[in-house]
Amino acid sequence: MPCHSFELSRPCVAAGIPAPPAGVFGSIVRVWSTRALRAHLLADGLAGPVATPRETSLRSYRLFAAGDPRVTLGLVPAGRWDEGALLRLMARRCGVSSDPAYRVGPDRIDPERTLDALDAFAERLGEAAGRRAPVLLGTGHPHRLLGFYAALADALSAAGCLVLTPAQGRCVDITTRFGVRTHLLDYVQGVAFVRARDLSAAGRVPGAHSHSPLPVRAALESAAESGGPLPELVIGDHGWVCGAGQLGIESIGPADTDDPALFVGEAEGQVSVTVPLDDGVRAESYRPLTRYVLNRACLSR
Repeated sequence: MPCHSFELSRPCVAAGIPAPPAGVFGSIVRVWSTRALRAHLLADGLAGPVATPRETSLRSYRLFAAGDPRVTLGLVPAGRWDEGALLRLMARRCGVSSDPAYRVGPDRIDPERTLDALDAFAERLGEAAGRRAPVLLGTGHPHRLLGFYAALADALSAAGCLVLTPAQGRCVDITTRFGVRTHLLDYVQGVAFVRARDLSAAGRVPGAHSHSPLPVRAALESAAESGGPLPELVIGDHGWVCGAGQLGIESIGPADTDDPALFVGEAEGQVSVTVPLDDGVRAESYRPLTRYVLNRACLSR
């Protein structure tokens, strides 16, 4: 059962909600914390009306239905997903409008769905920590989400999990809109990402924005070749989640309204938890989410 420390009251104070008195029942603390986090999600554009335009989301659904690898992110769906089926799925899982006539304008994420998914995300973290499972963390959004994942890596390491860093420095050829470009797989604070092949930049951020599943495949291949442990849980976004999930490794992470692959993977069982949220806001906006999930997973220090 998740624990509820009074550390949870701090975001409440930041959101203008009075902190509960010492000694109140833990479930009350969570109610207050959830209320504060919901306010934060809406205030910072993580949920509610989001910056991703409706037309961008619909374009992604069309491309996914056509099997475009830029949008499938390494996932090979078991079922047939046309644009209509994807729109209905995204309405259920993410909260976007289910009206196919709504083509242009702001898209929306239901904050209640985000909160529910964050609870499920925290539960998976707690389970991994409880069995001291080896974990792999990677992101295609190092400019925005590196700090979020780095805090998770630090907490899981402190709990006894082995945070894996296989294939550091390996070259990965990724198809971009400019053609095939060679990137290097790099790690900062236990979190993997790719960067342009510039050896002088190794160990520094930011890296490159990427949707590709090739980096996680390279990492897993290297771990297998070395005889080292394979991750029992992959935490990340984009191709890190879908690429690992497609190979049968438990994977969890956030996804925006234009990332249908993660939600399809969740619906079909290849992805364990997908958290609907805008994945392109300011990096500091994710810090309250970090505090929330680490508290819910009993990993706060």
